[in-house]
Amino acid sequence: MNIRAICTDIDGTLLDSRRELSPRTIQAIQFIKDEMPVILASSRMPSAMRHLQRVLGILDHPLICFNGGYVIRYKTGHDIPEVLDSVTIPVSVFEYILNAVKGTGIHVSLYHEDNWYAPQEDQWTAREAKVTKVLPAITPFTGVLEKWRCAETGAHKVMCMGLEEELNVLEATLNATQASELHVYRSKSTYIEIAPRAISKASALADVLRVYYNLDIKQSMAFGDNYNDIDMLRAAGSGVAVANARDEVKAVAGHITAKNTEDGVAQMLEQYVIAALRNNA
Repeated sequence: MNIRAICTDIDGTLLDSRRELSPRTIQAIQFIKDEMPVILASSRMPSAMRHLQRVLGILDHPLICFNGGYVIRYKTGHDIPEVLDSVTIPVSVFEYILNAVKGTGIHVSLYHEDNWYAPQEDQWTAREAKVTKVLPAITPFTGVLEKWRCAETGAHKVMCMGLEEELNVLEATLNATQASELHVYRSKSTYIEIAPRAISKASALADVLRVYYNLDIKQSMAFGDNYNDIDMLRAAGSGVAVANARDEVKAVAGHITAKNTEDGVAQMLEQYVIAALRNNA
C-alpha cells in the first residue's frame, strides 16, 4: 500500500463504546500524524470535532464537516478557519422542510458553519449535546432565516430528530419532492440528517488532498461505517469498513477491520501504515 493520507469517519468508526477516543487509537494516530495528514470527516459541526483533533494533536489538519458541505482548515495560531468549500441548503428549501414537519413532534435543528440553532431545549438537544460536547443556540428560526436571506446563504445541515414512524413519513416526502436538492440520510432510526445534494465526503477528500497536499485520493486510506461513507470508501485507494458497518458499506470496502469498539481503525493503522513507516525508518 502506498498510503500518504488517512481519512476517517467519527461516530461508529473512530470512537469507542463511550463515544471517546481510546488510548490505542490516540497512540496510533499520534505516531503517524507528522508523517501524513489525518483528516476527520463527519456530519458533525467543527466544534464537535475540534476537541478530538486537540486530543490527537492534529489541530492544523483539515476538517470535512457536515459530510463535505463545509471543508476547512485552522492554521496554527488562528481562531478563524480557512474555508476550502462551503455548500448550503437554500432558505426556501428549508422552509419547505419546516412545513413538512408541521403537526408532528419532530425536532428540527439548523447548522451553519460552527453554529447550531434549535428552537427549544428538549430531550433531543440534550442527547445531541451530550454526544458532541456542543451546546445549541436556542432561538426562533425567523431571525436566523432573515439573516441568511440577506447574506444569500443557508444551512450546511438540517437535523430532524423524533419518533421513527414520523421520520419515515418525512423521509419519504423529502425523497419524493426534493431529491434534486437534498441528500436525505438516516443516521439512525430516530435521526434524519439533510445535506445539499451536491456534496459528499469523497469529493471533499479529493479536494483537500489535491489543494493542500498535492495528493490523489487513491493515495489515501479511508475508514467508515455508514451510508454517507460509501462514496469515500469507493474513491480511496484503500477503503476500510469497520466490522460493525452496514452491509452496504462492507460490500464496497477493500478491507474489513475490527469493530469501532475493538479499536478497528487503530488495528488497521498498526498493521499497514505504522508497520510500513517503521520498516522505512
